[in-house]
Amino acid sequence: MRNLKPLPSKRGNIDPFFVMEVMKAAAAREAEGGDVIHMEVGQPSTPAPRAAIEAALREAQRDPLGYTLALGLAPLREAIARHYRDYYGLSVPAERIVVTTGSSAGFQLAFLAAFDAGDSVALGEPAYPAYRNILKALDLVPKMIATEAAARFQPTPAEINAVAPEAKGVLVASPANPTGCMLDDAALQALVDDCALHGRWLIVDEIYHGITYNGRAKSVLGITDQAIVINSFSKYFSMTGWRLGWMVLPEALIRPVECLAQNFYISAPGISQVAGIAALSAYDELEQNVARYARNREILLNELPKAGFDQLAPADGAFYIYADISRFTDDAQDFCQRMLRDTGISATPGFDFDRPRGHHFLRFSFAGATDRMVEAANRLKHWSK
Repeated sequence: MRNLKPLPSKRGNIDPFFVMEVMKAAAAREAEGGDVIHMEVGQPSTPAPRAAIEAALREAQRDPLGYTLALGLAPLREAIARHYRDYYGLSVPAERIVVTTGSSAGFQLAFLAAFDAGDSVALGEPAYPAYRNILKALDLVPKMIATEAAARFQPTPAEINAVAPEAKGVLVASPANPTGCMLDDAALQALVDDCALHGRWLIVDEIYHGITYNGRAKSVLGITDQAIVINSFSKYFSMTGWRLGWMVLPEALIRPVECLAQNFYISAPGISQVAGIAALSAYDELEQNVARYARNREILLNELPKAGFDQLAPADGAFYIYADISRFTDDAQDFCQRMLRDTGISATPGFDFDRPRGHHFLRFSFAGATDRMVEAANRLKHWSK
């Protein structure tokens, strides 16, 4: 009797998240005693707000730590609604807010609730690679729009309609990863209007809101209540490992997302939700983190051109600088490997974010300590000579 081995599904046939491979190479260097300046990782090096940690410690002493409702703790949803009132001056009903297990779960829920298998979703490139990979794993079709520096690496309605007229949705991020570029008011309004005209869902990743350098980012919720907004406690709130995010949904999607969340996740971590409530009152501490990012950004924007990195995206927000390195190489992966070997600086090659064109780009993260950014700039200037 012949035994047949079961085969894995095709859903796992997606690209790896290459920054994780870069992290492994950096860790191997450190294990051998080498010094590494981490500029590859898109996470804050600052701790969670003190009030969040204290709230979690108190909650940990309760027994048991149970499930919450799938939509999240009511006090957290209400606190997020107050955040929109206090930070943006917007009235967002708590009933439209869904707490998620990080923004990653938010994207999965949004894609599943808004689209059917085979639907196309348009998004600009370069982009956070998990967008296209999650879409592919869910049997959706990412339609990549090659964006340009002149448009701040953001897709325009004309480009979307030329490349993906059949798209059932559009996904944008502002500020964006890896470029840090933002949509201005007119560009955001144009996307809202065009999606309404074509009956498309507009999904806006606002995960880097709070980390901006020329005034606050404006939420798309100030323009329309029909957009799907994804946000997280990972970046501005400095809570990546707590796996806590949220969505703001149009009313038509609340019940579908609730049913999906009940079955997929049951609930976001309860202890993290309690910490999130406390984090939403820690603005003074969080703004100190942003001030540090601003210093790091200024240092690198001033010093990187002296090392030959003189074609840089504007970095309106987030904590990344996206650098065109075509003057040095057309193989960003090899360049990053040599840079790590020669200087101890770990950065991410651009092809993770832009498969066709990213081989002559790399991304520097400046979320680390300021003295390490100064040291990185000095090492790169010496290396380039």
